[in-house]
Amino acid sequence: MSEPDLRHMAHALSLGRRGMGRCWPNPAVGCVIVSQNRIVGRGWTQPGGRPHGEVVALAQAGPAARGATAYVTLEPCAHHGQTPPCAQALIDAGVARVVAAIEDTDPRVSGQGFAMLRAAGIEVTTGVMATEAAEDHAGFFLATDHGRPFVTLKLASSFDGRIATASGESRWITGPEARHLVHGIRARHDAVMVGAGTARADDPALTVRGFGHRVQPVRVVVSRLIDLPLMGQLARTAREIPVWICHGPDAPSEIRKAWTGLGATLIPCALHGRQVDAASVLSGLGKAGLTRVFCEGGGTLAATLLAADLVDELVGFTAGIAIGAEGRPGIGAMGIGRLAQAPRFDLIETRAVGADVMHRWQRKV
Repeated sequence: MSEPDLRHMAHALSLGRRGMGRCWPNPAVGCVIVSQNRIVGRGWTQPGGRPHGEVVALAQAGPAARGATAYVTLEPCAHHGQTPPCAQALIDAGVARVVAAIEDTDPRVSGQGFAMLRAAGIEVTTGVMATEAAEDHAGFFLATDHGRPFVTLKLASSFDGRIATASGESRWITGPEARHLVHGIRARHDAVMVGAGTARADDPALTVRGFGHRVQPVRVVVSRLIDLPLMGQLARTAREIPVWICHGPDAPSEIRKAWTGLGATLIPCALHGRQVDAASVLSGLGKAGLTRVFCEGGGTLAATLLAADLVDELVGFTAGIAIGAEGRPGIGAMGIGRLAQAPRFDLIETRAVGADVMHRWQRKV
């Protein structure tokens, strides 16, 4: 791989990330068009998933796209959906070469976009920064291949792993810098998800704040009986910012009608014992189009997701404060008797954020 190919693909990946959390159910694709060592077009998937990154970049490049090289973070689509295929748009624009990071796993595209380009005489190079692209598109691939979104579980805790005192006080364990970063991570996800206990105890807004006007993530609450405050923030704002409630089959009909009347979307889920089944929740969210979900607890929901092996990434913020054994643990009971039964993750990043430490972990492959 040449140094220019790596540099331009890194640029395309950074552009693609601008679409994260805004373009579901479509992938957040970035595209850079280069002619004679000069960038003539840049684009990324727009809010709602249209137009695609390639189309935006081609429109910016105009006639300069002819004979140019297009760097794309995912195989250009080959099927007719709401818009014509991007592979055809690249052909019609007269690009001479396409450099793609990774092949699309969507059966409507997989390999066919590359085949269209090659059949038109365009040189195709693949596999440039494929590992980074696979991480960026992991949610889209999971939704396409397994019918569920990518799940990031976030925990902000004391040094001894507590998320609140015994009385429930939790604001604020971590500092303002960590909280600002959490809002930035929320912004890169399609939805923010919490359990019923957190929704009742904290009355959270679950919105992205501190980043100006932007598309807000869907607010998801997992609540078997929908026993949530009808005068809380989520209820009051459900018509302005989407609220989806994943509930059990035994949720009272009058409560369902009340929340539907407030503007919430209800997603019926199966039960696993006395709790809403985690796999059923994610399947329902996947069918609704979500590709990336940011779970912010509480402890019961965190334990349920971990026990079901449905957490893809852990993000922890640890503060230099000790609360003690009487404090509330960040993760509820999981019934683990031996260490070999415990889910393990690989550390991929650690850094100081203000007075706290952020650590990020990926599921072991």
